[in-house]
Amino acid sequence: MPVKIRLQRHGKKGKPFYWIVAADARAKRDGKYLEKLGVYNPNVNPAHIELDIDGSVQWLQNGAQPTDTARAILSYKGVMLKKHLAGGVAKGAITEEQAEEKFNAWLEDKGKAVDAKKGKLSEAKEKAKAEALAAEKAVNEARIAEAAPVEEVAEEEVTPEVAEGTDATEEVEATEQVADEAPATAEAAKEEE
Repeated sequence: MPVKIRLQRHGKKGKPFYWIVAADARAKRDGKYLEKLGVYNPNVNPAHIELDIDGSVQWLQNGAQPTDTARAILSYKGVMLKKHLAGGVAKGAITEEQAEEKFNAWLEDKGKAVDAKKGKLSEAKEKAKAEALAAEKAVNEARIAEAAPVEEVAEEEVTPEVAEGTDATEEVEATEQVADEAPATAEAAKEEE
């Protein structure tokens, strides 16, 4: 029975979530599997991967063939390196302690690289948030600046007239003149078009 290490799709439409499984090559994609080795969530950055490293190495040593995507995931988590080191131990090229030491050193380097990526992503997110806040603040200040002069001019025009003691009839006549001029300018604008 040919065994493959592959992804089994779960999750809802547009939000895939995968199980990493060892399954018979003849089984359906989301069908029966022999063993669940881990999970893979590509919806977050960096992708979330949980994997049983020793179980995956055991399946690979027994002849299971990973698919291309599964091979990339196994390589990313160090399963392929551990299998390679186990082959060296079996041949007598290195000892078990040396193999564990090399694998642990690789895991530390990989962990530092992932932490650096997370740090860069969080910095970029904070920078984008700060830029968006600054842009929004500039837009709000521009709106305030546009609205403020109109209110100040209206207050200034009313205040001097009241201070001089003008009649109410003069104010009504001035308002009527402005009202008469407004339709005339609207009609002129339509004629020009």
